[in-house]
Amino acid sequence: MKKESVDTELAELIESVRMCRLCEKSLPLGPRPVLQVDSRATILIAGQAPGRRVHESGVPFDDPSGDRLRDWLGITRDVFYDASKVAILPMGFCYPGTGKSGDLPPRPECEPAWRQQLLDCLENIELTLVIGLYAQKSHLPDAKKNLTETVRAWKEFDKGLIPLPHPSPRNNIWLKKNPWFTELLLPHLRRSTKRALRVNRGAR
Repeated sequence: MKKESVDTELAELIESVRMCRLCEKSLPLGPRPVLQVDSRATILIAGQAPGRRVHESGVPFDDPSGDRLRDWLGITRDVFYDASKVAILPMGFCYPGTGKSGDLPPRPECEPAWRQQLLDCLENIELTLVIGLYAQKSHLPDAKKNLTETVRAWKEFDKGLIPLPHPSPRNNIWLKKNPWFTELLLPHLRRSTKRALRVNRGAR
């Protein structure tokens, strides 16, 4: 598909997503889809769903989780929020509310209604970061029985796919229990991020 056609289709899709009200009755704070997409992006962040703070700002990963994620990737906020470099497409686009042990799971309506159509417009993705259990179930057909085993098996997946735990401060205990993540996976993640961004510069 020609770039002009892709960009037109993507712009129309984004407008439709912004107006989506499919699960309005189930959202405690109402719909406010949060995503970042551009057909030129070479990195895709497939996350979970916006938290309350992100719902309020409308900016993806505009919270301590985002600070940690940018540190993991070794990139600045300017690069992270440059849609021509980094696409951010959560499993659920709206804040789902809070349960007993944290935010509720992403609403299931987004994936069949919008995600695949948006992914089809991202033709230049070199690296996909698959964050959290729900995203891993969708993007990694060979995911293991739990998140820890899936992330630990990162070498088994396609080189363009890297499973990650959620960067939330709630996962501090997990990070302490799994030092291999910082010692082995993070250096690989940063190298892969740099490579994908170099491809992006070369294509522009």
